[in-house]
Amino acid sequence: MMSGTLIDKEISVIPSTGLYKSGDDFIRDAINTLLAARKDVRVAIASELYKQGEISFGKAVEIAQVDMEEMKEILHKKGIVRESGMELKEIEFIAEEAVKFAGRK
Repeated sequence: MMSGTLIDKEISVIPSTGLYKSGDDFIRDAINTLLAARKDVRVAIASELYKQGEISFGKAVEIAQVDMEEMKEILHKKGIVRESGMELKEIEFIAEEAVKFAGRK
């Protein structure tokens, strides 16, 4: 198992490899790669942010990369109560997604 200090050393040399401008860019890419591969992690993050009131339902759908009905079911299974009524941002998100789906944007 790698120690924290080795990871720190690895990240610190990333810019000198020429592959990334900074260690932060490398970490961001690593996280995006992980999230692309792990639906369970995306869903867990989206659910927790929604539960904490940090994001709207529409944003949770976007982060989790699931459809609205699946997100409703996920939240229900996790015992997370969904806010009733739609916020303006959520309505705008749904409208934008519908336009994208129709191939108009």
